[in-house]
Amino acid sequence: MSREIDAARFVEDLGRVKAALRARVVGQDAVVDGVLQCIVAGGNVLLEGVPGLGKTLLVRTLAEALDLSFSRIQFTPDLMPADVLGTTVIAEGTRGERSFEFRPGPIFANVVLADEVNRATPKTQSALLEAMQEHAVTVAGKTRPIAEPYFVLATQNPLEMEGTYPLPEAQLDRFLMKLEVPFPSRAELHDILDRTTSEAPKPVPKVLDGERLLALRALATEVAVPRHVQDYVVRLVEATHPERTTVEPIKQFVRFGASPRGAQACLMAAKVRALADGRYAASAEDVRAVLHPCLRHRVILGFEGEAERVRIDSVLDRIVEAVAVEGPGKAKT
Repeated sequence: MSREIDAARFVEDLGRVKAALRARVVGQDAVVDGVLQCIVAGGNVLLEGVPGLGKTLLVRTLAEALDLSFSRIQFTPDLMPADVLGTTVIAEGTRGERSFEFRPGPIFANVVLADEVNRATPKTQSALLEAMQEHAVTVAGKTRPIAEPYFVLATQNPLEMEGTYPLPEAQLDRFLMKLEVPFPSRAELHDILDRTTSEAPKPVPKVLDGERLLALRALATEVAVPRHVQDYVVRLVEATHPERTTVEPIKQFVRFGASPRGAQACLMAAKVRALADGRYAASAEDVRAVLHPCLRHRVILGFEGEAERVRIDSVLDRIVEAVAVEGPGKAKT
């Protein structure tokens, strides 16, 4: 009975956060669900879409609803690593004595919005790596932890746009999900205009706090994963590697497959999805539902794939078709 109560409270709490987001963000249901799955799973999120689709509004609203400290970093070509991490300066005391003092950068917040992250040079982008993985920053030889909960939500313009740099593979791998933000439908566009041109925005209610979010995260880790479901994740990730698969599009178009972090991301996101549905066991359907956002940024196309403009999602579709769910009573789906 305790598990049923915990699952019911989890669904209720997540629903309150979602409702707070819906009050500000029009549409984008899949994006909102993906972002919530990531923050409960303790992961970072990469949001890709052209400017003006509400990516920044979504992140700012999320921070307000969770009552967490928020920091926005506008990435530009001239941004330096010290502008992100902070720096050590010489401070003078009341008696004239001098000492070194660390001035923390905007990376020190619970929710960090890395806005248009691919407009900065790879050197500055790499400044995020330690913070995203270790939740700590090393400056001048000293490592400084960042308060929990902590996650980075980065927005990215499509690479075809002028003045953008591709994110390093090592940094992409540290995002639990890459979510594509689509252009709104006609009805959603009408709703956006009604909300933004005829009335003042309503304040965002604070529906959760950091302590409760960490409790939800701990609860999600306890969700059971049947062995055949975990094996399904392993075989899906293995199928993204051209040297380990017989799936023809992979062998032809893919240069590098997903890393073990990809398997971890799929499994953890599947757990959160199951719990959000009131279930204490993840299924193969949960895995399929989170596969694309968890792996689309971890599969690297080769020259032929780039030349033919192959979409990673179509490659992942082919993998899902080819890899069977094995286990008692399970057939290929």
